[in-house]
Amino acid sequence: NDARRHGVLFRPIDVQQSDWDCTLERGPEAEPEVRLGLRMVAGLPESQGLALQEQRRVSGQFLTVDDLAHRAKLPQRSLSLLAQAGALESLAGDRRQAHWRAIGTERLPGALAGTSAPEPALPLPIPTEGDDIVADYRSTGLTLGRHPLALLRTRLERLHVSTAADLKQLETGRKVRIAGIVTHRQRPETASGVVFMSLEDETGISNLIVWPSIQATQRSAVFDAHLMIVQGQLQSESGVINVIAEKVRDYSHWLGHVKTDSRDFR
Repeated sequence: NDARRHGVLFRPIDVQQSDWDCTLERGPEAEPEVRLGLRMVAGLPESQGLALQEQRRVSGQFLTVDDLAHRAKLPQRSLSLLAQAGALESLAGDRRQAHWRAIGTERLPGALAGTSAPEPALPLPIPTEGDDIVADYRSTGLTLGRHPLALLRTRLERLHVSTAADLKQLETGRKVRIAGIVTHRQRPETASGVVFMSLEDETGISNLIVWPSIQATQRSAVFDAHLMIVQGQLQSESGVINVIAEKVRDYSHWLGHVKTDSRDFR
């Protein structure tokens, strides 16, 4: 997300384009763009990702999901993982249609190899934006769609929550309320027990300082929350902006099935 805010462009995982590793491709104006690699698909074995890459290199792009399964010798489980990650969109459409095609593949002998029994298309409901974001985080740990807090912004505005970008326009000493997905927790040995945290929303990163007294009284929210809303005092000096936490509340339930992890150093 930080790279995207600095202008780096990303392309999604695609069995027709992605190698095992992430790669650089040329954009419309010849600018480099990052193509996410098959290694990002949770649970996909490296040997199978490399086999897919090699088959595409040797024999060209895949014609159907059946063709992919046959040439790369992918089991149904791996096809389902690719479908859930959105990597079969170019062959089979949205995630639900792709998953339906994945579970319908068969290993047939002889001249029938690489095909499956024809089945009528099901009128499956199109995934919502929220469905896709949940699937992205479950499959790859990130999303190239909108940040989850962008979908929650209307709720947050009702609670008078400022964005990370808003903080740059506010004067030091002001009481503020911020929210974000916890990306980092650090408690250096030289900081006398102070915890430094990073909260991410759709506009950037907010830096949070949590004194030991707040940790003691609000420990569960401070150390267990994935999404939190924090009330505190804005501290801005020499371009460095922090929020000194006073009240910390766990709003992880607002993320629904989106699973996030923070990098904690303590």
